[in-house]
Amino acid sequence: MGKPSGFMDYEREENLEIKPLERIKNFDEFHVPMSEEERRVQASRCMDCGVPFCQSGMMIGGMASGCPLNNMCPEWNDLLYSGNYELALGRLLKTNNFPEFTSRVCPAPCEAACTCGLHDSPVSIKENENAIIEYGYEHGLMDAKPPKVRTGKTVAIVGSGPSGLAAADQLNKRGHLVTVFEREDYPGGLLMYGIPNMKLDKSVIERKIKCMEEEGVVFKTGVNVGKDIHAAQLREQFDRVILTCGASHPRDISASGREAKGIYFAVDYLTRVTKHLRNPGFTDYIDTKGKNVLVIGGGDTGNDCVASAIRQGANQVVQMEMMPKPPLERAESNPWPEWPKVLKTDYGQKEAIAVYGSDPRIYETTVKEFVADAKGNLTQVKGVRLHWTTDEKTGRRKMEVIPDSEYVMDIDIVLIAAGFLGCEKYVTTDFSIELTDAANVKTKPDSYETSEKGVYAAGDMHRGQSLVVWAIREGREVAKEVDCDLMGYTNLD
Repeated sequence: MGKPSGFMDYEREENLEIKPLERIKNFDEFHVPMSEEERRVQASRCMDCGVPFCQSGMMIGGMASGCPLNNMCPEWNDLLYSGNYELALGRLLKTNNFPEFTSRVCPAPCEAACTCGLHDSPVSIKENENAIIEYGYEHGLMDAKPPKVRTGKTVAIVGSGPSGLAAADQLNKRGHLVTVFEREDYPGGLLMYGIPNMKLDKSVIERKIKCMEEEGVVFKTGVNVGKDIHAAQLREQFDRVILTCGASHPRDISASGREAKGIYFAVDYLTRVTKHLRNPGFTDYIDTKGKNVLVIGGGDTGNDCVASAIRQGANQVVQMEMMPKPPLERAESNPWPEWPKVLKTDYGQKEAIAVYGSDPRIYETTVKEFVADAKGNLTQVKGVRLHWTTDEKTGRRKMEVIPDSEYVMDIDIVLIAAGFLGCEKYVTTDFSIELTDAANVKTKPDSYETSEKGVYAAGDMHRGQSLVVWAIREGREVAKEVDCDLMGYTNLD
């Protein structure tokens, strides 16, 4: 520990943000990194507490406490404080293939479990991580390093989201010949098209993909496995197959008038917006300029939709949430180091407040009816208020509609960000693999191997909709299992 009193000497400071009314003029990232000296001061706040919950990666109350990747935060915070960037980078990459992604999009369960945050503000672990990885790129430490020896074993990976990329990176470093199949026009999956550019600039993904290609990973884009090429072909051409196709089947809204024009799934909206940004010639995107927009869903994806619609110039954006408004402070039933179930006002909501003068979120409400005009275009949404109670027998929370609580909003476009219901079945059907009741891929106990020998599944396709860090973890773990299956042993971490 470089500075034993750092957590007492210094207050938490964060990177500056471009102010909302300025940053909404474009889709660029809006955080301004602090100086190297300031960042090292922030790293010195790490207590080296001896019980580093930040790296525990435990599940408490159904949510992650600490980093699922078991990142060695105290070690690289200390190295960052002392200016040993190269050693810090080595410790960071020991557990995380893509710090450039996680340091931008992760909700930072490490910080929520930071011991320093028990009585004060947590260490700025996420920003420290970003400083280390960007130093690595700036100083040539992240240049391509192809494996010196090839095993001759071949692995096909279907899907290039964070789980697929992590598995590909690990197996390629081991010396296997890895081919990644992606149905979109560019690798990255959720990272490329599910997360908007201001949150994760696409040049960051392109930079890493280029490096992986130089190291020997083959990417085949525009190939939809299960339609353009089939399971039998992949299993014949490759020694092993890993399915990392995500949980991309969106949850719909069952309400009268759902067939109205102007209702879209959030993932389709965000994908098309990003495609247009990358290629202005792409015209099949959803433009909310001058429109009244309703976002259904209060999670991260819903917030991304709010922020994207504002940047397009929406006339008004409202965000609908079925659940009650979270408390401002932890409840006694939600103690540290559990994930804090408190109100979070994210960047999109902050921008909405700046533009429209109020928080866009409406709590404890849902859609009763979509109303269209004579041409079938959406014109209004009828909502209804909800009340949550606790069942005395089961202890479960249940939702009830409040009588005579209907209200009407003039809405032109609806974006449904209500989560996902599992993986798309055409891939699993093609591979003849079993699914769980939750429509995720069923695997053998304590394994990533599916009901079909030699076929594996990982990431959201295996565990359901989750965080990028969990996807990376499963990608690393499935790579280790496949490597052991191919070679009889593994030396992958």
